[in-house]
Amino acid sequence: MNSTAPQIGFDRFIQLEWAVAALKVRAGTASLDDLNELLDAVGLGVAARKKTRTVLNRLWLEPRTELVEFANRGAEIFKTNPDVAVSALNWGMSISTYPFFGKVAELVGRLSALQGDCTSAEVHRRMSEIYGEREGTYRMTNMVLQSQASWGAIERVDKGKRLIRRAPTALDNELAVAWLVEAALRYTGKSVSVPSLQSMAVIYPFVLNQPLAYVVSNSPKLELRSEGSSNQFVALRETI
Repeated sequence: MNSTAPQIGFDRFIQLEWAVAALKVRAGTASLDDLNELLDAVGLGVAARKKTRTVLNRLWLEPRTELVEFANRGAEIFKTNPDVAVSALNWGMSISTYPFFGKVAELVGRLSALQGDCTSAEVHRRMSEIYGEREGTYRMTNMVLQSQASWGAIERVDKGKRLIRRAPTALDNELAVAWLVEAALRYTGKSVSVPSLQSMAVIYPFVLNQPLAYVVSNSPKLELRSEGSSNQFVALRETI
């Protein structure tokens, strides 16, 4: 994880529609006025609107320096491949930008891996162990869970006490698959074995419908390397 990344940061509920609007601004297919009209329509207060814009700015409008080129490639994928799920692009940018968002995603992915669901209490408990038992951690974890529900990853039932995985979204586009793999590696900060890419908890809402070793070998941003006769790992090319 990058040391310049905000420790929490993702502290607002972000509707998928808002994130997509910010992505469209980055891609040059919409204006800031379009985004502002969306936020105005839901009647956010001054403080809430400012905090919401801060999250959206960091995602797409004003990403950290080391993520600008990554964000531009994500926006280009969106612009040139209209069939690519926008939730995947926003997810990838979120886990790259906000380790807190990524950790919630990773925990939900792991805890729901076997039976397809988990309790929000278990997610909150694990997040408190990492970020401290304070009201802010609990509230912000809730914000991320609500956002992930809005983005189609989970369904919150029993008044939010239980989290059920929704059917995963298939990614068939080679560029989008490589980009999302890169996002997952940016989050983890280490190399990952090729066979485990498909089941990485942090990208649990997505199925990567591409031969991953082939995709990695074709990507200028990813490095495929072998350890032993049969173990292949992928890492960010810039980290090697």
